[in-house]
Amino acid sequence: MSDFFKLKERNTDVKTEFLAGLTTFMTMAYILAVNPSILSASGMPQAEIFTATVIASVVGTLAMAFLANLPFALAPGMGLNAFMAYSVCIGMGYTWQLALLAVFVEGIIFIILSVTPVREAMMDAIPQNLKYGIAAGIGLFIALIGLENAAVVIPSSSTAVDLGSITSAGPCLALVGLLIIGILHHKKVKGAILIGIFATWILGMLAQLIGWYKVDVEAGVYSLIPSGIISLPAWISTIGGGCFDFKTITSTFATTGDFLLNLFVIMFSFMFVDIFDTMGTLIGVATKSNMLDENGKLPKTKEALLADAIATSVGAVAGTSTTTTFVESSAGVAQGGRTGLTSIFVAAFFVLALFFSPIFLAIPSFATAPALIFVGFLMLESLLKIDYEDITEALPAFIACISMPFCYSISTGISFGIISYAIINAICGKAKKVNVVMWILTVIFIAYYIFLK
Repeated sequence: MSDFFKLKERNTDVKTEFLAGLTTFMTMAYILAVNPSILSASGMPQAEIFTATVIASVVGTLAMAFLANLPFALAPGMGLNAFMAYSVCIGMGYTWQLALLAVFVEGIIFIILSVTPVREAMMDAIPQNLKYGIAAGIGLFIALIGLENAAVVIPSSSTAVDLGSITSAGPCLALVGLLIIGILHHKKVKGAILIGIFATWILGMLAQLIGWYKVDVEAGVYSLIPSGIISLPAWISTIGGGCFDFKTITSTFATTGDFLLNLFVIMFSFMFVDIFDTMGTLIGVATKSNMLDENGKLPKTKEALLADAIATSVGAVAGTSTTTTFVESSAGVAQGGRTGLTSIFVAAFFVLALFFSPIFLAIPSFATAPALIFVGFLMLESLLKIDYEDITEALPAFIACISMPFCYSISTGISFGIISYAIINAICGKAKKVNVVMWILTVIFIAYYIFLK
């Protein structure tokens, strides 16, 4: 095991990888509850989506472990699932079978692109300073997600966000959990992030027992105390019967106008978000964990992208939306995860979740929120590495950084960063340092925003 995953070479051990895997899983376990809830709006059976979510996550994460030996976990992506359910199925009126077909074809295209130098060339083409800005932007983005998950910040009609009710149990305990993690990190306690998650959850259960945290199922406030221990997974009748349900799909041709055009737009939208969300996550997490080589490239990039593409296709066959590399992987990396063994443990916990779902589904989002906020804080360190003396390097990095949280999209941050980098260098007489791939991406991004956005 040590030789295969190169534990000594990467200065880690089995215990550290285990804690990192558990930490990553805990921070992304919410997908097991959220993904079925969102996709069920398309008409898919909710219990079966839960099982499909686990299958896609396990296959993708294991592929990342064995193909790339990287500590990254995969699962159906947030935003992409909402796009499928609310835009494609409800908004455009397409069946969920057709939507899964689009995801499956997208995954096949990604596999083809991943075994060729195309996707790897896109990642390698991004300048180092821009990579630092992307890493910091992802830090701000996941910190914002953490604050929202804990309801520390909430949507507002008058401003972008507003302060939540921080005297209520969830937000208050999330802030307490953040302090716990910070203090433990300062004292160099191993497993500080994981301890913070469990401590916050335990405090939440105590708050429920004394009546501070009030359960209201109709309002979406569920009990923090597990309703049981063991549960049997639902059998997936949708395996292969979704994206390969050609009878349902064929009937759509006859009833829907502009079918091929809309199908292309759907596939391209899935591809655009997936390709650049994955790139951003790989760059951001790898930058934070010092996995980039002396040329600023991530070793095994092609294999990591291939794992992501395989997961998308397998997930579509199982019955879920696009599967992608999760930014929450940064929590495990911050815990010390450095190899694919971390991913092996994440996959193992997903398998356990099939049979112990009452426990995992009882973990509240405000308990994992402190981990996301703290990891976001750690990732801001990348801002210190940006060359602020060169405005043609620093400004695009800044634009990429702030666009991610403010536009609530990793892919948007990357596209704005690349466009601004090419334009400002061209105007300032430094067009030669912008490589061909960056110019191609700039044209693609501008076309996307003009014609498809």
